[in-house]
Amino acid sequence: MAKKLVTGVFSKEETKTLKKMFPNTSTKEIAKKLNRSPKSVEAKSSNLGLKKSTKYLKKAGLRK
Repeated sequence: MAKKLVTGVFSKEETKTLKKMFPNTSTKEIAKKLNRSPKSVEAKSSNLGLKKSTKYLKKAGLRK
């Protein structure tokens, strides 16, 4: 049986992990680590003004 996703406010520890991982890790991987949906990770990262690094975007084929 799959774990139920965490809902609600991100803890300080989750926010710290998100800030550390977001620039160089896929949103899907971060969501899995935090046991949250990719949509909630996207929303929180956007709210925090986080961006993917140029290096990550190039590696993912999203930038030349």
